[in-house]
Amino acid sequence: MTEPSRRNAQARTIHGSMIRAVIAGSFVLWSLTTSAVSAESSSTASTIEYVQPRMVKIFGAGGLKGLSHHGTGFLVSKEGHIATAWSHVLDPAEVTVVLNDGRRFTAKVLGAEPNKELAVLKLNAPDGSSFPFFDLLSAVSGAGEGARVLAFSNMFQVAAGDESVSVLHGVIAAKTQFKLRRGTFEIPYEGPVYVVDAITNNSGAAGGLLTSRDGKLLGMIGREVRNAETNTWVNYSIPLTELRQPIDEIITGKFSTSARKPADEPNAARRYEPTDFGIVMVPDVLFRTPAYVDTVIAGSAAAKVGLKSDDLVLFVNGDLMQSVRTMKDALGRLEAGDILKLVVRRGDELINVEIAVPKKAAKPMK
Repeated sequence: MTEPSRRNAQARTIHGSMIRAVIAGSFVLWSLTTSAVSAESSSTASTIEYVQPRMVKIFGAGGLKGLSHHGTGFLVSKEGHIATAWSHVLDPAEVTVVLNDGRRFTAKVLGAEPNKELAVLKLNAPDGSSFPFFDLLSAVSGAGEGARVLAFSNMFQVAAGDESVSVLHGVIAAKTQFKLRRGTFEIPYEGPVYVVDAITNNSGAAGGLLTSRDGKLLGMIGREVRNAETNTWVNYSIPLTELRQPIDEIITGKFSTSARKPADEPNAARRYEPTDFGIVMVPDVLFRTPAYVDTVIAGSAAAKVGLKSDDLVLFVNGDLMQSVRTMKDALGRLEAGDILKLVVRRGDELINVEIAVPKKAAKPMK
């Protein structure tokens, strides 16, 4: 073999080895990538399979001014306690809850923390019933920017019976604190939120669940809001680590945001009436007449903080008001120098107001 031929043969051998090495390397890289994708897909599928039986669909008030009558929640105890977002959907004395398997129950609001947009319901289920639930002690707070997440919710009422709620995937854009509002009014919650790069805060999605791809519990999906500073719609979720304590306290009956005196205490006298603040309530004609404002007296303290006719009083100093009567009893227990904190619903807005209780009390009533 001539020298040029020998050199060409060696070159072909080296070239062939390089090609085989590149092919082998590419195969290994492809195998690793495929394995990673398969592992992630398997993890996501397992998470969805675990989460769905613990999600519920909630149906209540709505329809007026285009308000949706449905929402989302998730089971947090085997006895049938449900965490969800506080909203107009929960206005009725009882709401309908549909489980993932299609079973339907009524449920009552057990308690609420409006400053965290939280409500806890209890299913009216037969004694001895047991439900799959999330252990909130496993919720994590360490998810950061870029973390890939799943959002579970009954947005747009896609699910009404035994259909599973919708699942969206996205990433956490930020974990931050910022002011939120719906329309022109501030949202009471001002704590940390996950800002999510996914379309999660749609009609009916409030009260849904945010998890990591591998099933770690992260947050509760909030209501549709705008960023008060940028006037842009925001997809956000409230960390479950912020909600875990009030949920537990509401379930165990330990939750309290104000000193209470039993309304049915014998001969209890009311120190104040709604009119002492400029509020005229609707006539108390039923046992549970909703606590609607009939009129606001011009120039009164209520008028100065912006209360209006048809506002529905939901909370007085953190206590849930289920009727005109309970509101009058709550005001009657105030003392001079207190601060009266009201949460009212106007349309689909929640509005916080504060009124200083006057030094001179009204004449006690029996």
